[in-house]
Amino acid sequence: MTGIRTTCPYCGVGCGVVVNLQEGAVRVRGDERHPANYGRLCVKGAALGETTGLKGRLLRPMLGDSEASWEQALDHAGERLREIIAAHGPRAVAFYASGQLLTEDYYAANKLMKGFIGAANIDTNSRLCMSSAVTGYKRAFGEDIVPCSYEDVEKSDLVVLAGSNAAWTHPVLFQRLARAREANPAMRVVVIDPRHTATCDIADLHLPLRPGSDAGLFVGLLRIIQGQGAGAAAWAAEYCGLAQDDVATFYDWFLSAPRAITLYTMGINQSTSGSDKCNAIINVHLASGKINRPGCGPFSLTGQPNAMGGREVGGLANQLAAHMNFEPDDLSRVARFWGTERLAQTPGLMAVELFDAIARGEVKAIWIMGTNPAVSLPDSHKVSQALAVCPLVIVSEVVRETDTSRFAHVRFPALAWGEKEGTVTNSERRISRQRAFLPAPGEAKPDWWIIAQMAARLGYGEAFSWQHPHDIFNEHAALTAFENDGMRAFNLQPLTGLAREQWEAFEPWQWPAGDLPVRRIIPVEPREHGAQTNALYPLLLNSGRIRDQWHTMTRTGAVPGLMRHLPQPYVDVSPVDAARFYLTEGELARISSPRGVMVARVRLNEGQRPGELFVPMHWNKQFAREGGVNALVEGRCDPLSGQPESKQTAVRILPWLPVRQGELYARVLPDLPASVHWWRKAAPGVGYLSFACDSSLLAWAEALCRAHEWEVQIARSGERSSLLAWQAGRLMLGFWEGSQPLHEFVVEAFASSPVGLAERHALLHGQPAGERREEGRIICSCFSVGENRIREAIAAGCGTAAALGQTLRCGTNCGSCLPELKSLTGERQAGSR
Repeated sequence: MTGIRTTCPYCGVGCGVVVNLQEGAVRVRGDERHPANYGRLCVKGAALGETTGLKGRLLRPMLGDSEASWEQALDHAGERLREIIAAHGPRAVAFYASGQLLTEDYYAANKLMKGFIGAANIDTNSRLCMSSAVTGYKRAFGEDIVPCSYEDVEKSDLVVLAGSNAAWTHPVLFQRLARAREANPAMRVVVIDPRHTATCDIADLHLPLRPGSDAGLFVGLLRIIQGQGAGAAAWAAEYCGLAQDDVATFYDWFLSAPRAITLYTMGINQSTSGSDKCNAIINVHLASGKINRPGCGPFSLTGQPNAMGGREVGGLANQLAAHMNFEPDDLSRVARFWGTERLAQTPGLMAVELFDAIARGEVKAIWIMGTNPAVSLPDSHKVSQALAVCPLVIVSEVVRETDTSRFAHVRFPALAWGEKEGTVTNSERRISRQRAFLPAPGEAKPDWWIIAQMAARLGYGEAFSWQHPHDIFNEHAALTAFENDGMRAFNLQPLTGLAREQWEAFEPWQWPAGDLPVRRIIPVEPREHGAQTNALYPLLLNSGRIRDQWHTMTRTGAVPGLMRHLPQPYVDVSPVDAARFYLTEGELARISSPRGVMVARVRLNEGQRPGELFVPMHWNKQFAREGGVNALVEGRCDPLSGQPESKQTAVRILPWLPVRQGELYARVLPDLPASVHWWRKAAPGVGYLSFACDSSLLAWAEALCRAHEWEVQIARSGERSSLLAWQAGRLMLGFWEGSQPLHEFVVEAFASSPVGLAERHALLHGQPAGERREEGRIICSCFSVGENRIREAIAAGCGTAAALGQTLRCGTNCGSCLPELKSLTGERQAGSR
């Protein structure tokens, strides 16, 4: 196989990819030999080559707004950290890391903070997605052990997906499930989710339970398994807001299935009782014996590419390292291994409480690595306010501008995917290599190197004298085996002492879960979520991911093809609530809570429960003026895991009918007036955004063009107006107010400016020159097949998704667009079972 074998940097499935450099372009395909995906990729993974450009990259260290040398930046940061530690102690310093870091980076950060600075104030954005799962596993098994593999999903008789829209969030694993179900018609699939999502496409039973009531459903099942089932189905149905027959069917299927596996993610974890929900799921597998054998078990799917690696090295504030805890024997063991007398003796601050401590002035220095907490943490306005008053904010980042980096006093340019070397661990405990295939751009450096350099400036250079990530991996593996003697399942003994050549050639390797030494059923009392609706805030807001975007869009937001499926923030509303709150399909709405407000476009959705809304979590101030859902979310957390309850927020919604809406394309996007709402979208070779405001922008656009001395064409017709600006025959700016979204023909006009009067006239009036077909909203991102072309094919006789695939290829690659294709053909009715 030719090419560089590496690993996808998106979700926790951990797909292998093969990269080839061809004439300056990065070509990516699935790795047929990697056991996570066997050559398949989702649309995000397939588009990875388009994310490797240098536009917007942070390429040199910065002190404030000025570029600096590495020596200057490191010396300044090191001096400030020493001053703060000397004056206020080690607890006044904190690190906030990311599941985007490689295991070697994570290990270095954890060792410096806990081992030598001497406080455990290192946490990670993984706290926001899977820390409740960690707590559940540790309570049940004594250790953070995930006792399942992807093969178990394929071998099961009953697959339960709880709080997981895997079709969009873990699409390659979902397609493995879909193919397994086709091969085994006896397999049953149950989806437990308040929303009717794309994952329901393969469900034999969808249980649209009341938000936050998941624990009650599994507690009822446990009662039946333990022989206390009189009335359990009726009680669970009433508690969860479900039909009793549906609950009884689910219970019967679970009890009668020889093998059952439960996949769960954010819908379970992101709750004030997320740990209990995880244990409620684990309990039914323990009590039924459907665990630790093929096709069985409680399987938490991680959201990030190396969330599991972070758990392995102690990247969470309440872990030590190598699955060890803040207990006397473990503390002694780690201190002796690292050769330190400064090891933190107690857990540190977890994510939400960490930023609260910054706001109170208790933590005076924060080093943020590869993540964007000003967007991703709940109550994001409060987080921004905390960062604004923090005496020292250090950011290690790939891109130059993020919502978080605007608060940085020091910025370190880090290497991106394709430039760095190391390992990651996926959801099924499989360690894979990430390999570099591009040179380090500018002065960007590996995260582990930056951490080691800082350690030297703090006086600990000898303990961080690694020359290569291979050295760090060997130290990490040795720590997992140190004085282990079978006490901890996580033991990389077979990987200790790898030669450099062996590490370079490392093949994906899964560490064994073993025969779970501890199996505890944890008593669970179902509890309500913490969101309190009232007359002012009568609706529950849910948030989550969408198919083609990732986290805060710093990577995917730059790829035009990935922005054309769902190009701006939207809110899913039931038809009942749309009528109740005077909302119209496609129009704008303001959603607000006591903490903030956001603007989104309304989508009527039959699969949305009345009284509830859904909004994607990706948009931020780089892509929208007010598109961040976490501005609304309260920082309520699970008391055991510290994970925020991001799934339930009390809000209100009101229609917003702006005076003007339109589209703006420009070679360089100008700053819009402060009162204008806007949404930035990726387009090849041109800046592009949509806007909405309460007065016309035509005069502003005309004044802007006159200031540049561009030739201007203007057309006005009632509330519709448009403007084109030219310079030496090149189209510089296009402005359409009151028109429908444009796209392909406008982008083409910027690539090759039209010269004929007829072409310019058509463009000015928002029309393509001559006959052409616009794709419309992209449904299949793999092959850029739009809704318009799909509807034409349906009208011509393609009555099924399979027929559309044969004609247009849509749905034949990653498969994540199949639910939408089936909706368009009428094969899948929203809200149906």
